[in-house]
Amino acid sequence: MGRDRERGRLAGLLGDARAGRSRTVVIQGEAGIGKTALLGQIAADAGDMRVVRGTGVEAETELAFSGLHQMLHPYGDRLDALPGQQAAALRSALGLGSGPAGDRFLIGAATLTLLSELAADRPLLCLVDDAQWLDNASLDALLFAARRLAADPIAMVFTARDGVRPFPDRGLDVVRLAGLDRAAAGDLVAARAPGLTIPVRERLLDEAAGNPLALIELADALGSRPVRNAGPLPVGGRVQETFRRRLADLPDATRRLLLVVAADGTADLGVVLRAGAALGLAPADLEPAEESGLVVLDGEEVRFRHPLIRAVTYQDAAHHRRIAVHGALAGVLGGDEHADRRAWHLAAAATGPDEDVAAELERAARRAGRRGGSAAVAAAYERAARLSTEPEGKARRLVHAARAAYDAGRPDQATRLAAEAEHLSARDGVVAEATFIRAQVAYERTSPAADATLALRGAALIAGSDPEQAVSMLTEAVWSARDAGAHDLVRQGVELLGRLRLPADSAKARVAAGLIAYGRLPDGAAEAVPPMRALFEAARTGEVGDAVDRVIAGFVGLLVADDRAATDLLEGMAADARAEGALGWLPYILEALAIGRVLLGDLRGADAATAEGLSLAADIGMDTQVTALKGVAVRLESDAERSRAMAPDVLAHAGVHPTNAALASWGLGLHDLAGGQAAAALERLDGVCSGPARHDVLIRAVPDHAEAAVRAGRPDLARTYLPAFEAWAAATSCGALPARCRALLAGGDAAEEHYRDALELHGDRAYDAARTRLLYGEWLRRRRRRTEARTELTAARDAFARLGAAGWAERARAELEVLGDRPAASAGDADPLKRLTPQELQVVRLAAAGLSNREIGAHLYLSPRTVGHHLYKAYPKIGVTRRMELARLVSDT
Repeated sequence: MGRDRERGRLAGLLGDARAGRSRTVVIQGEAGIGKTALLGQIAADAGDMRVVRGTGVEAETELAFSGLHQMLHPYGDRLDALPGQQAAALRSALGLGSGPAGDRFLIGAATLTLLSELAADRPLLCLVDDAQWLDNASLDALLFAARRLAADPIAMVFTARDGVRPFPDRGLDVVRLAGLDRAAAGDLVAARAPGLTIPVRERLLDEAAGNPLALIELADALGSRPVRNAGPLPVGGRVQETFRRRLADLPDATRRLLLVVAADGTADLGVVLRAGAALGLAPADLEPAEESGLVVLDGEEVRFRHPLIRAVTYQDAAHHRRIAVHGALAGVLGGDEHADRRAWHLAAAATGPDEDVAAELERAARRAGRRGGSAAVAAAYERAARLSTEPEGKARRLVHAARAAYDAGRPDQATRLAAEAEHLSARDGVVAEATFIRAQVAYERTSPAADATLALRGAALIAGSDPEQAVSMLTEAVWSARDAGAHDLVRQGVELLGRLRLPADSAKARVAAGLIAYGRLPDGAAEAVPPMRALFEAARTGEVGDAVDRVIAGFVGLLVADDRAATDLLEGMAADARAEGALGWLPYILEALAIGRVLLGDLRGADAATAEGLSLAADIGMDTQVTALKGVAVRLESDAERSRAMAPDVLAHAGVHPTNAALASWGLGLHDLAGGQAAAALERLDGVCSGPARHDVLIRAVPDHAEAAVRAGRPDLARTYLPAFEAWAAATSCGALPARCRALLAGGDAAEEHYRDALELHGDRAYDAARTRLLYGEWLRRRRRRTEARTELTAARDAFARLGAAGWAERARAELEVLGDRPAASAGDADPLKRLTPQELQVVRLAAAGLSNREIGAHLYLSPRTVGHHLYKAYPKIGVTRRMELARLVSDT
């Protein structure tokens, strides 16, 4: 009663699911406010929907995937329908297989696919009560699925209690339960305790403040005997105090056995009774609690009627009794299937440092790591550290805990544990790893420069003893310093790399040589390019296999203008990351891939990669990478309005991430230039070419700066940055753009030869060639060579239209109108792929390559039904009716 509005919202949730639209709702509120009751009502309203239920258990918050096991273990026979990598990862997580651990995001993707599979024959309702107690690994998997469901008949509902653990409800629909209104509360009290006097009832209503459980429990307590004056009712912890009084009325033996139930996480009556027997308790001791309604026996299970009863029972017990109960439970939980629970009970029973128990927890941490539960790994290693008997053993375990916390996306915990380990240990290796973890957290939390500073400090500690690990740290340092535009830190990293003793033919030696060469840019381009290219080639041939090193090598390929080969390498890396479920890496790969596609002129492909990266990075909380990908999105030219809308978010971080900001400024400058605002473009591009990111891929902005300067009537400024650019272009054999710049600056008829040279050198780079044709056409028009101008301008307009460079296509049309041409349909106007969203385009391209909906879903971490939904929307836009037509359409365009 009194929940009509909330029930209406949740009825809409079920209706959407039945109509094939996925939605997720989080019901939040204080203890006893009616979350569980509302969940029960949703289940009752589900009708013939399939219902999957789970409940967070406080005693199992540190057991990796215990919640997911509870919910999905009954459907283990459906795992064969999942893509191979996903099936293996989820089997490992659920304890159904012994395969390698999956990336936590791969397990989330597998959860998404399995839920979609369960909804294939009828709509699915997924209910999770007390989600604040769900183990982190399970919660991560379920929330990943919730945020990426779209066109599946699935409704997900979580309940979360206030004041316990913050629930990560970002991006989800939240229903906040308030207390019942006075009338509904009065009706509830009248139903439970009709004999209360008016003063007592009114006082009860005041004290309960509309909390349904408080109303019920207090009404039952007061209505169990005739009363005229209840006396003062408890103000704080109303419901808990009622439960305390009811527990206090029980025999001591019953309270002790209830403590066993509270400390146990299995709900297994046999386990409870065996542990109770070890404490001298009998099965009959449970009977008074059952008669009072505090516990419910259901077959071989025993559980508390409400989670608060468990909390009060455990929290109010004397410390020595809790220790005894955990010891008894550890003694009766035998076998490998209970090894983790046994380890945690032993830890709870420990009264001081205990190396044997610490070793048990360390083994539990390794088992959790094999299943992919990084948060559980961190918790087990941290508890093992607290029980360690030696400072160095404690520090070592703390470092493992910090690394696992970082992998689990818990940066605050990682920093705290790493700092403690660094303070405790006298071993350079331990201190270096702790410093490195703090550095990686600093990238996201503070700045890339802070990351580089810490990584340099860590690498210096082990430069002599572990040079290969030092290279890994210095790779982080140099690349973060690059992002920060901190050239002094780049130099420090390069100098330290040069002092390392590495096997000449090792992968790390190739990485070190490539980074040392990078430090010579831009002035030493001739000497820098060959070793940088050697690093890139080593990644292409598989001689460099580390994920970080390969991503950087792909970027290095772009820095030395091997754009097509670098893009091919990054395409392969993205495919591998999708296949392996390495979602944490994918946004970084997609950033580099999108830049590569931009440089090749594949603007739509860049748009698709950016959209995918942005979606993933937002879903998994990679805020810095969201900013980086937005910087790439601003550089795209298909939608100037959307690009400009993204720019402020990127530019706001210019002081911390100048490279991202420069990329966005380059994009804005190009939008200005295409729109005829040459002075504005010159101002923006001058900031890019003179700023701290000028040594990077942003050196490619120099020709645009030169064009803006000439068009703004400042040819004197056009030469400002050309010497460094020409040196880079000569070293990379990239001659087309310098030829275009020479044409812009040449006097008289000399420009024509340079334009023709540039067009010949562009080769298959359609975008760069179109930019040159536009300039050449404008030059020809000014020379009154109208027919030749029309030819070049028409070719430029059509190329821009095909590529999706709307601003440049409009500028070419404007030039043609000056020649007297009326706007006419161009080749690009008929391109049906222009009508697709980036997500639809990506799905269509994969479908055209012959992938099934299930395979596309595995690539893009979407459910197969969502893939089908995108195709359903795309078909009428592009004028096809059958899947087989897609291959021809994509190849034709």
